[in-house]
Amino acid sequence: MIKIYEYEFPELGTKLTLKDINGNEYEKRVNLEKATLERVRDVFCFCCFTSLRYSDVANLKKSSVFPDHIKITTIKTADSLKIELNKYSKGILKKYEKQIFPHDGALPVLSNQRMNEYLKEMAEIMGFNEPITITSYKGNQRIDEIYPKWQMIGTHTGRRTFICNALMLGISPQIVMKWTGHSDYKAMKPYIDIADRAKADAMKLFDK
Repeated sequence: MIKIYEYEFPELGTKLTLKDINGNEYEKRVNLEKATLERVRDVFCFCCFTSLRYSDVANLKKSSVFPDHIKITTIKTADSLKIELNKYSKGILKKYEKQIFPHDGALPVLSNQRMNEYLKEMAEIMGFNEPITITSYKGNQRIDEIYPKWQMIGTHTGRRTFICNALMLGISPQIVMKWTGHSDYKAMKPYIDIADRAKADAMKLFDK
C-alpha cells in the first residue's frame, strides 16, 4: 500500500519494459498524464486508509472533514459514520485542501468508470503482474481463468484493502466494523479468513 502511496509516476508517453504473468517482457507506453495518475492514486489510497466505498469518497465534502476525522452518511446504507484519520489520509486531504472541486468535494474524484480504467493503467505501470486465478462454474464444469493482478484492481479494492490490512495489524473486528459500518459480524468473516491466511503465509517467510 505504501509503495502505491509513494510511487513516482513516469511522464506521459514514457516507454516502459514490463513483464506479463509468464515472465515475458513487453513494452508499454504511458497513456495518462502524470497529474491524472497521481489524482487517481490519491483517491484510491484515501479509500485504502479510511475504508470508504467509491460512492462515499465521491460524495465526501470539505465540510465533512475535521482535523482528526471525517463524518459521512453512507450512500449505500445511510449509516452515519465517524472515521478517524491517520497520517496518510490526512496527508492526502491536505494536498487538495486549497483546490476547489464540484459540489464542495474534498478530493478530485473521477467517474467510477474512469477510476476503474485508470486504476488498471496505474497498476500495470507499477508492474502488478502476479497471476490471479478466478474460478467459475458452468453447470458442473469448473473454469479457472488466470489474469495479471493489475487487471483485477478497481475502486472496490480500496475498501477491501483497508479491512484486510486493519485485521492483519491486529485491530479487532469490532473496531473495524465501527469504521466500515458493517453491522453483521458474518459480513466480516471472509476478510478475517483472508487476514488469517495472509498471516500464516507471512510466518512461513521465516522458514526460508
